Amino acid sequence: MGQNTRDIRVWAALAAVYVVWGSTYLGIRITIETVPPMLSGGLRFAVAALILGAVLAIRRGVGAFRMTWRQFLGAGLVGLLLLTAGNGMVALAEQHISSGLAALLVASVPLWLVIFRLVARDRPHLLTLAGVLVGFCGVAGLSLTGATSSSAVGIVIVLSGALSWSIGSFLPGRIPMPEDPFVASTVEMTIGGAGLLLAGTVFGERLDVTAVSASSWLALAYLILVGSLVGFTSYVWLLGNAPISLVSTYAYVNPVVAVFLGVVVLSEQVTTQMIAAGFVIVLGVALVVSTERHGRSPDVEPPAGATRPGVPSKRVTPS
Repeated sequence: MGQNTRDIRVWAALAAVYVVWGSTYLGIRITIETVPPMLSGGLRFAVAALILGAVLAIRRGVGAFRMTWRQFLGAGLVGLLLLTAGNGMVALAEQHISSGLAALLVASVPLWLVIFRLVARDRPHLLTLAGVLVGFCGVAGLSLTGATSSSAVGIVIVLSGALSWSIGSFLPGRIPMPEDPFVASTVEMTIGGAGLLLAGTVFGERLDVTAVSASSWLALAYLILVGSLVGFTSYVWLLGNAPISLVSTYAYVNPVVAVFLGVVVLSEQVTTQMIAAGFVIVLGVALVVSTERHGRSPDVEPPAGATRPGVPSKRVTPS
């Protein structure tokens, strides 16, 4: 009975990661309808960091946040790459492209991570490289579907954000970081959120509270409470309680969820070319994930730094 209960909890947490992280693209799209993109991201992560930090302080005491300056700076750098640049660019891009297209392009993150491993002289399996080639063919196909200059700008922005997210995902296993993933994520969200608020202010974004719609407020609250806290805590729990091969399947489920929700909720247009190219990307990511998981035993550390969307590591950040 204990095992059955554990299995139920695993699948419940996995379902949360599938749906919650796949739905954040929709949440971002609705939020930025009346809230400036960078300021909305800054508010999201600053509030989420405050909540997570308060919970940690209450449960473990302020001593939980003891760390060296190098660890603090390492987490801060990762927060800037993942959240300020990575997530911020996704929000900016969704002013020009659909949430589904953004999700499909962000699915290129695990492919970039394999490229970084090559640069670091960590030779992946031949099938992993084949998956990267297949996946990037899909990215190229999606990039060529942009029919307007506005959508082309959005594609360039979201791919730049995916690249920044990949760098931020690759670094944690190679630079000093807080040992506790929840503490690291609190620092990352604090610094990343502050970076977004500063960037938004510098680039002229202004928040007119009276102009924000009820749907945008609700979407922002969803991103804070569900996207950044429920999804994240479910994911961290899964890393310690489920096989990495199972957890990593979110890498190619999230884009499908995002496209579906975009069509159903916002009536976003999905072309045949998008479906075909998106399928190729998901196929490439699936090949990478399946090859990596079969090439490593469950007791061996997975590829360092991989995070959403991509192959998970033992130290992650919320999306």
